[in-house]
Amino acid sequence: MDIRALRYFSETVRLNSFSRAADLLHVTQSTVSKMVRQLEDEIASPLLIRNGRNLELTDTGRVVYDQAQQILASVQRLNSEVHHTRTLRQGHLEIGIPPMINILCTPVLKTFRERHPDITLTLHEDTGPQIEQRVATGALEIGMTILPADPALELTLQPVASYPIWAVARRGRFQKQRATLPCKALAEMPLLLLNNEFGLTRSVRNMFRQCAITPQIVAQSSQWDWLVGMALADMGVALLPQPFVGRLASDQLHAVRLVEPEVPWQVAYAMRPAYLSHAAKAWLTLSEELFAGGLPS
Repeated sequence: MDIRALRYFSETVRLNSFSRAADLLHVTQSTVSKMVRQLEDEIASPLLIRNGRNLELTDTGRVVYDQAQQILASVQRLNSEVHHTRTLRQGHLEIGIPPMINILCTPVLKTFRERHPDITLTLHEDTGPQIEQRVATGALEIGMTILPADPALELTLQPVASYPIWAVARRGRFQKQRATLPCKALAEMPLLLLNNEFGLTRSVRNMFRQCAITPQIVAQSSQWDWLVGMALADMGVALLPQPFVGRLASDQLHAVRLVEPEVPWQVAYAMRPAYLSHAAKAWLTLSEELFAGGLPS
């Protein structure tokens, strides 16, 4: 059944005139009459009785008119909601963010809420590999992770930032004026790492393999600040990305950048190679804008 025919019929009944309906709809009177006849032909029953200048509904016409009001109202609501979604005046977005990355996302979250207050946001914290799995299965639309991602998953990856990894230890473990440290030097040091499910640890272990290093790992934790505490207690050398090094509060710690090779901590968005909602696109665009402008470390 043609929605346009229902609208022409509905307006004709409401205004009790083919000519007034035509004027309202900006079409000719013959067009309105033709659409109403087509509707009658489709239903196989007359809908209107022409009584002089007045129009009266048949029993079938009354049923069609009443139902047409509901259908047209639903179509109007649909169009309104689609418009609101396109203009980001409504919607819901779920994003996966690993705990190591969440501090970088505060400016994005704040600005997104200011620009799009009508979008409902749900943030899910989990490790990068778990978020990759949830995005791949469709449980999340987008999620952040640390490269390299799982190559077995069919994901589209959009890098947004890259930071060097630093070695952090109690003062005295490194030479006083040292600013960088060759990765091979880590072979002789007790190391403090995040747990194996963290993307940072994946990157570091890849470096160990490339440099033929057999690491001396003395402790692993899911909390980066605990690694810092263990480094401050002189238990070993913690490996952390630059944004976290900038948050170290103790003057008893010494941080040096890893080089030869320089190990990047690459932050990326993971998504399925399919449709993205308008809200997700807006979040990605804002992330690119703010990360490119330099997020606070």
